[in-house]
Amino acid sequence: MILGSKCTRHCGFCSVESSSPESPDPQEPGKIAEAAGEMGLRYVVITSVTRDDLPDGGAGHFAETVTSVRKHLPFTKIEVLTPDFQGRLNDLKTVMSARPDVFNHNIETVPRLYPVVRPLADYQRSVSLLKNAKKFAPEIYTKSGLMLGFGERFEEVIDVLRNLRDAGCDLLTIGQYLRPSRSNLPVVEYVKPEVFENLRLTACSMGFRHVASGPLVRSSMNAEEMYNRN
Repeated sequence: MILGSKCTRHCGFCSVESSSPESPDPQEPGKIAEAAGEMGLRYVVITSVTRDDLPDGGAGHFAETVTSVRKHLPFTKIEVLTPDFQGRLNDLKTVMSARPDVFNHNIETVPRLYPVVRPLADYQRSVSLLKNAKKFAPEIYTKSGLMLGFGERFEEVIDVLRNLRDAGCDLLTIGQYLRPSRSNLPVVEYVKPEVFENLRLTACSMGFRHVASGPLVRSSMNAEEMYNRN
């Protein structure tokens, strides 16, 4: 995770501290690349807190980190899991110009629940981000993820899957929300495994390249395996 440990947003599901972040470390991209090289990683997922305080939302820092890892590990695959950059297309272009192998932005939940789950985010803005990422670089895989258990309805989830597929999203993860602390949103429902499997089959029939759906699935879990199946 780059760009510090403090987030400018306060999503109901997340335990990351929400406060004024520190200035980005200009040496961080190189440090990330060196660490990945020391560990001999074949697949690197680069993510961050949301940095609405920065003029570019941290897009330039993402791009520098991708470029630095690529320089150190030219054969390593790189996935970025980014915030929404408040919908700014130039910031998205900055990230895509660094040529990650996968661009990931999580939709998280259904639009009806955004005011509670993601109060400073916007559902259509997130869908548009994925759509524009595919438009800018059709050959780069796009990816998104949802959590279930906030009180969403099955039909609402199906609508989200359609929206993501219409946006050209290639890869999808669906997992169970688990409350990280008492200050976070409570779990409304523990979704049955058969519902996850139903959603997996439905998403596959819509044309997603690969879908991981189950109670313990997480956004970056088995990311390399998911990529290699395509």
